[in-house]
Amino acid sequence: MSEEHGIRGGLTNYGDKDFAEYLRSSFARSMGLSKEMLRKPIVGIAETGSGFNNCHRTMPELVEAVSRGVLAAGALPRPFPTTSLGEVFLNPTSMVYRNLMSMDTEEMVRAQPMDAVVLIGGCDKTVPAQLMGAASANIPTVQLVTGPMMTGRHRGERLGACTDCRQFWGKYRAGEVEREEIDVVEGRLATTAGTCAVMGTASTMACIAETLGMSLPGSAAIPAVHSDRLVAAEFSGKTAVDLITNPRLPSEIITEKSVENAFRVLMAVSGSTNAIVHLTAVAGRLGIRIPNARLNQISDETPVLVDLKPVGDGYMEDFFAAGGVGAILREIRHLLHLDTVDVTGQVLGDRLEPEMDWVDRRVIREFEKPVSDQGGLISLKGNIAPDGAIFKRAAATPALFETEGRAIVFEGLQDLAKRVDDPDLDIKAGDIMVLKGAGPIAAGMPEAGYLPIPKKLARAGVKDMVRISDARMSGTAFGTIVLHISPEAGAGGPLAAVRNGDRIRLSVKDKSINLLVPDQQIANRLGEFAPLEGHKRGYRALYERAVLQAPDGCDFDFLTQSGKTRK
Repeated sequence: MSEEHGIRGGLTNYGDKDFAEYLRSSFARSMGLSKEMLRKPIVGIAETGSGFNNCHRTMPELVEAVSRGVLAAGALPRPFPTTSLGEVFLNPTSMVYRNLMSMDTEEMVRAQPMDAVVLIGGCDKTVPAQLMGAASANIPTVQLVTGPMMTGRHRGERLGACTDCRQFWGKYRAGEVEREEIDVVEGRLATTAGTCAVMGTASTMACIAETLGMSLPGSAAIPAVHSDRLVAAEFSGKTAVDLITNPRLPSEIITEKSVENAFRVLMAVSGSTNAIVHLTAVAGRLGIRIPNARLNQISDETPVLVDLKPVGDGYMEDFFAAGGVGAILREIRHLLHLDTVDVTGQVLGDRLEPEMDWVDRRVIREFEKPVSDQGGLISLKGNIAPDGAIFKRAAATPALFETEGRAIVFEGLQDLAKRVDDPDLDIKAGDIMVLKGAGPIAAGMPEAGYLPIPKKLARAGVKDMVRISDARMSGTAFGTIVLHISPEAGAGGPLAAVRNGDRIRLSVKDKSINLLVPDQQIANRLGEFAPLEGHKRGYRALYERAVLQAPDGCDFDFLTQSGKTRK
């Protein structure tokens, strides 16, 4: 091993290199490490356990299993902490802190002496943050996910967070479920360690990490409490050691071709809308950009093949048992770039050469017998969203795909909370609910795009309405919802010009969303736009100054490869 590796890598500079090595070794010895161990290459293990992150409850045993694999392969494991993002425990939203975690990951990987790293994450924003950091640090990296929860039970019905959370809460708001039952269901929705049990953002990003080649083949869908999850952790440690002598850098694995493959899988599994923002951010760290037109082409060519909630009926444990990502990749192999490579050094085409011994076709359909002929996600464009918006057609009501309606406008999250259930709210089923001021600059882009159906309409039997915003929505959510409108209202985008009573037209066929107001009138209204007063100090002030819009992955302008700055 050369002087620049292992414990000698990246020595602290005291002006005397030999002294720096001597001092470091001395302190390393205080941790009970022998000289023999200190001569070995080092694999860092980024652990993201937290008392505020239920998805990462298995972190200690995953770290132990990775360490076992590293030691067995002849290297020294060194766990280290980074930021942990527990989706439901963060205010105003975990999205605000994704970039912070990516910076933490990148800098700790760069700053500490490690020859390779295993990044362990699971909850929604942790995996994209780690992949973003890995792409920028560009040292040999293996991504390991914590895995999804197993389902719970309620009166003979399987339950999984968090699609069923929303299903039961919707029934409660509509008066179909009593308070006593909703309280019982609360304790049955999330009953094991792991990420959400459906194809939400966490599981979608796990599938994307595997497709990109950054995590082990076959590892995305293993449940958190399954013994195979620990086996995958051990092998991730061994793979990281192999990457030291046979280096394959993130920049060699995350390529335009592997990113396109990941978008294909995103469409085939009808994954989370958030994955578009996250995958765009990961790719942007390496200067890769997939235009909206190409995204729509991929979606139109790639059928939905997975029958899972929130779009279908199954859960992630069913997807794992049915064949997982490997089965999906084989069904769409004719659409994939087969010359991409993963962390094990295997070329995708070689991985897919052997046929699987069995696939559960109730969960993973054949290409010729899809759940839907077209992919689950599309990009919309129009005068209200000149830089684009995202629509999950697989989770929407087809009868609302071609809609023109009256805008019922909420000026921000507080306005929404205050008025949505007001009995005097002037709203009817055919109207279009509009939320402003929920984009990345104005509010950190929370998962507020799943606007609740007003109680008076829910109790009248209304199950869905067209809802549009510059916010995101949870990957576990469903409905006819237009998201990520760009530029956001808080940046002076045309969404800021929408007034109560305006007419809006949604056309999924034309992939368009338009405000039916003359251009000059829109321009006049935007001339009155006044930027919101932002934060004056700390990370939030940095965030508001540097965050880009959704089409650039909401990354910081100074973190992208191009160093693109905000207009």
